[in-house]
Amino acid sequence: MSIENTVSYLLAKAGTAHRNLIEKRAQEIGLHGGQIFVLVELWKTDGLRQIDLASRLNLSAATVNRTIGGLIGNDFVTRQNFENDARSTRICLTKKGIEIRPHVEALWKAIDMEATGGLTDAEVTMLGQILPRLVVEIV
Repeated sequence: MSIENTVSYLLAKAGTAHRNLIEKRAQEIGLHGGQIFVLVELWKTDGLRQIDLASRLNLSAATVNRTIGGLIGNDFVTRQNFENDARSTRICLTKKGIEIRPHVEALWKAIDMEATGGLTDAEVTMLGQILPRLVVEIV
């Protein structure tokens, strides 16, 4: 079996193509692809610590710090110190960070349609069942 026919190779190629699609489309609303994932976590739980964001997203602290820096620079989030521990900071949504949510959700729906447009409904359902299991295995 050639490497190009393995699930890992095809998954990596699909992941790269999908990440590029997300990045291209995210720019339409003034975001970078990785910033969307941070916003999604904050929409679920506002005021997370930076270290908790890194853990939830399975990213390095440095990557999350750069991503948050961009979100702060564009007024989507703020960094606030914990009252009892000045060394630890919370990341909080701004009004702009809250208000962009419906735009991100609409964009994400369009990305999903574009990415799966060539698949049948049954294939999309199957993919939606398989991918979460792969994520658990890999992470």
